[in-house]
Amino acid sequence: MTLIREEDLIQSIADAFQFISYYHPVDFIQALGEAWAREENPAAKDAIAQILTNSRMSAEGHRPICQDTGIAVVFLKVGMDVQWQARRGVQEMIDEGVRRAYMNPDNRLRASVLLDPAGRRQNSRDNTPAVVHYEIVPGDRVEVTCAAKGGGSENKTKVAMLNPSESIVDWVLKTVPTMGAGWCPPGILGIGIGGTPEKAVLLAKESLMAPVDIHALRDKAASGAALTRAEALRLELMEKVNALGIGAQGLGGLTAVVDVKVLDYPTHAASKPVAMIPNCAATRHVHFHLDGSGPAVLVPPRLEDWPQVAWKPNTQEAKRVDLDTLTKEEVASWKPGQALLLNGRMLTGRDAAHKRIQDMLEKGEKLPVDFTNRVIYYVGPVDPVRDEVVGPAGPTTATRMDGFTRMMLEKTGLIAMVGKSERGPAAIEAIRDNGSAYLMAVGGAAYLVSRAIKASRVVAFADLGMEAIYEFTVEDMPVTVAVDAAGVSVHQTGPREWQARIGKIPVVVA
Repeated sequence: MTLIREEDLIQSIADAFQFISYYHPVDFIQALGEAWAREENPAAKDAIAQILTNSRMSAEGHRPICQDTGIAVVFLKVGMDVQWQARRGVQEMIDEGVRRAYMNPDNRLRASVLLDPAGRRQNSRDNTPAVVHYEIVPGDRVEVTCAAKGGGSENKTKVAMLNPSESIVDWVLKTVPTMGAGWCPPGILGIGIGGTPEKAVLLAKESLMAPVDIHALRDKAASGAALTRAEALRLELMEKVNALGIGAQGLGGLTAVVDVKVLDYPTHAASKPVAMIPNCAATRHVHFHLDGSGPAVLVPPRLEDWPQVAWKPNTQEAKRVDLDTLTKEEVASWKPGQALLLNGRMLTGRDAAHKRIQDMLEKGEKLPVDFTNRVIYYVGPVDPVRDEVVGPAGPTTATRMDGFTRMMLEKTGLIAMVGKSERGPAAIEAIRDNGSAYLMAVGGAAYLVSRAIKASRVVAFADLGMEAIYEFTVEDMPVTVAVDAAGVSVHQTGPREWQARIGKIPVVVA
């Protein structure tokens, strides 16, 4: 009988969530390095270089890879011969570990969990409670997997009840393009098949916890060894999903996924549940055991295992932009796919701030900030520590602000926006009608972006916490023109071009 002490589980959970906030799994980062080496689209290659550079900076600085430090997910396999020496229940112990991790003063993590999700949506302020999945198994140890799942990738979860005769491959290839780039590719796709709908989703999530091993699977297939149906499906989907030409950050290119995972389970004769969940460029998870000897010991990866990629602003090819003197005429001159380096003062704001602005305008109230000829950055930064001006501050998914775009452009004087991933039809139409532009920053490069922010202050809605309106002073902050004043979107033109170049899947023109 193994005795697991309360403090050992709590401290192990706390250490694990700190660990994964700044260390990518080495297998994933090496797979990204290989994707960078073979990428042929310059924009996608530059995006991967930013992600790789950000990863190394985070590992060295012990600061979050992404500003979205995720919802805490824990998989527990508890041995039947384990006894707990604890006053609290397992959920309470895990929540205390998460609380310690996210409120650690040396590496404060962003609290993103909201209570009362269908009502007040009030921030719990310590990122609890965690989402915990339990399994009771033979043995005398506790096996633990901790993962931090960001909202951008979680929001792209897809579930379908296929007819037994329908093709899973066809469904995936039809569905992946509808996910846009908000899940921050390159990443990993997790596929769960069978059981019941909720089982399929759990299988998809659990599959993402496994190491990147698609290379070994390719070698196995090349050797002539027999593959399971799940293994064959992984290889087929890996090739065909990348052949869609989505590329890094949805800009078009050779790699959107570095691995595809598949787990299946027996199902009803009339059913074929399928779920798909992506892991983003901020893939974060760690696996350990508790055997009664104390807290888990997590061994840091070696920095020499990181690919030797060092991104720096390209001042020769990118255009420097002075945000303090920016005009609509200059915005109208930008071209789709053009690289810019932003300098000067910009405002921030995301979901809650936009909703409050909308409410104030509808009531005829004066806004606390003048947006005339300003640029807004969709971001919810991590709190700063030590001598930082701001914590990691990467972009959030821009489509969440699509419903506010016309209002902001036509009623506040705003002339450009910065976020991640694509914009939807309504936002693109508003951008075109107002001669505005949308600029894309790289999702998964939050610590790198924060280095370009030289000053930060809250200017409105301080009660919203990380969703307050800040004013940042930036120096050579890298962005790409994703939608120009004519309404041309690189998230539409890029994947279509690269799907045609790859030539394995016919391009369907709407």
